[in-house]
Amino acid sequence: MRVRVQAEPFDYGAECAGFGQGGRDVGAVVTFLGVVRDDKGTLARMEIEHYPGMTEKAIAAIAEEARTRWNLADVLVIHRHGALVPGEAIMMVATAALHRVAAFAAAEFLMDYLKSRAPFWKKEFGPDGAEWVAAKDDDEDALRRW
Repeated sequence: MRVRVQAEPFDYGAECAGFGQGGRDVGAVVTFLGVVRDDKGTLARMEIEHYPGMTEKAIAAIAEEARTRWNLADVLVIHRHGALVPGEAIMMVATAALHRVAAFAAAEFLMDYLKSRAPFWKKEFGPDGAEWVAAKDDDEDALRRW
């Protein structure tokens, strides 16, 4: 199980290439790449803040919960912080399990947690200035199913 919170970009292909390989207890690997989007066509950049140490610990705890709950062979979570522009990779989740249902469910669980509960604060910058990103009801609803 690996959790990384970092400012620098990561190579999604390289991260995926060796993930879940070589284990007899892996029958499915699920990966997800989150990208900074620009819904309105006005986003210049997004800045993501976090508390070093606390953020990694919180994500590691939820990754361990997923590992135990779905009997995962491996888990990888990478989340970036700092200034990001539309189109840049912001995060990735990878899960490896004996069966696809567990790998997919665990990946969705982790993505829902990262979207709603992980200790990150996002600020969007556009032509009208900067605005903190508020939690969305849809994201909270998605988290409740777990």
